[in-house]
Amino acid sequence: MTSATAEEDAMVSAARTERRAPGTGRITFYVALAVFAQESTWNFYDNRVPELLRDHVASAAVVGLLMGMDNLLGIFIQPYMGNRSDNTRTPWGRRIPYLAVMMPLGAVLFLLIPHATALGPLILAIFAYALVMNSFKPVSESLMPDFIEPARRGRANAAVKIASALTTIVAALVSLLLVDDHPKLAFAVPAALMLIAAAVLVWRVRDSRSAAYRAALAEDEAAAADGTPRDADAGTTMRAVIRDLLRDPDRSRLLVILAVFAFGGAWFASRSLMTPYGVEVLGLSDGEAGGLTLPGGIAYVLAAFPAALLAERFGRLRVMAAGMVVFAAAMVLGTAVPTPAATIAALCLASAGAAGFVINAAVVLWNLAPSSRVLGSYTGLYTVGWMSGGLAGPAVVGLAVDVTGWSLMLLHIAVLTVLAVLLVLRVDRLRRATALAGEAARGEDGR
Repeated sequence: MTSATAEEDAMVSAARTERRAPGTGRITFYVALAVFAQESTWNFYDNRVPELLRDHVASAAVVGLLMGMDNLLGIFIQPYMGNRSDNTRTPWGRRIPYLAVMMPLGAVLFLLIPHATALGPLILAIFAYALVMNSFKPVSESLMPDFIEPARRGRANAAVKIASALTTIVAALVSLLLVDDHPKLAFAVPAALMLIAAAVLVWRVRDSRSAAYRAALAEDEAAAADGTPRDADAGTTMRAVIRDLLRDPDRSRLLVILAVFAFGGAWFASRSLMTPYGVEVLGLSDGEAGGLTLPGGIAYVLAAFPAALLAERFGRLRVMAAGMVVFAAAMVLGTAVPTPAATIAALCLASAGAAGFVINAAVVLWNLAPSSRVLGSYTGLYTVGWMSGGLAGPAVVGLAVDVTGWSLMLLHIAVLTVLAVLLVLRVDRLRRATALAGEAARGEDGR
């Protein structure tokens, strides 16, 4: 039995037990709940921890360095933990055991942050929190492709991304209602949300029933029958996953990750540098400039689900490329008409276009994964591309601004976006060539 045949048989078997496994809507809700809970703590963390650090550290650079620590940790930890969960086998499945332990632990560590009264304990608390949160993030997000068939992953991912986007509202409300009078109690609200989400997941989800987990077990059995070690020569270690990615002559998966890196850089640059752009170019105050991206966030939420539906009709790669073209065009528009109203309109248009990429990029990477056994690893690889872009993009665009001035910042972001468009179009051509070759081979077999 080949691994492909084993995976197909497992999928059929999973379909027969559909009544015992969560349906598409339910598992989407559970994953969205988990992401909503964990991102609520992250957003509140980003809102409040800089102020806690400023009580001990005068240097803005040091505060920024400490706040960027979680991104650096994520680049290294998330692929490792995604891969580790891929290779876990328990009666509860491969993801839930990690979530059952790490989500409550993350909530407890989050509660400890405001109680650290000295710099050393505060740094230790935020490091431990970032370590644990980065450890289970790819695990929770990988539940969705485990349960949901490739054709429906776009819609489910749209729901998850919308849940993530809404957490900014939760963080803002908690700050507004509690921080001034009860600064320590305010941390309890996001922590409680995460504890509730953990309890619901452990109670309602067994990913041992997912189609992908059953397919992975079937591949394990096939590998064992052939005398192949499951976690070494079978390509399930992180080293083997990366080696396969780099040696693949098709290059589609590698190009997708590079596109995620390039567009991630453009996206984060458009967010992190927008306040100084508003001050320097548009003549706004700090507060006014900081609010430029708010309408765009609403546009992103509204465009997320349509982006998934369009991808099902026209193809994910085409929608990703079209969305980035819209994003780049919006940046050019903002450059051509440097007024506050035009900039807000450009950012709304850009955010709607960005949804076309963000909603579908991870789905493309999951669907290109060579096996159900490595879905968590590919979730981690997506994070590496996105977070690395988030670290490099603002720096690259900032360097260009140093050379040309703030007035051309949006144009520099557009250039970075065009690079991502070219990478996605290359992947589209490769996938079409592969599909045509497959059709030709089937035609010859038919004769």
